[in-house]
Amino acid sequence: MLQITIGDLQTIMRQCAGEAEDALPLDQAPDSPFDELGYDSLALLETYSRIERDFGIELNEDEIGLVNTAGDLVEFVNSLLQLKVMSAA
Repeated sequence: MLQITIGDLQTIMRQCAGEAEDALPLDQAPDSPFDELGYDSLALLETYSRIERDFGIELNEDEIGLVNTAGDLVEFVNSLLQLKVMSAA
């Protein structure tokens, strides 16, 4: 089954945010808010767009607004991917 991991998210965010020197690795603090890790809102928007494109899902703005950490984002994206697989079956 297709899913995203913290490592996948780290790769995508690094590509979208550039190699921000002050950004902490997501796997070291998966429950810390993105802004505390050094990722700004532009990097997050680019990350969301990339996830939508790469995984073929749509991230609802209202729901994604409730996602504040890498762990939350991975869980949210994986739930959408699971729904996508279930609806295709």
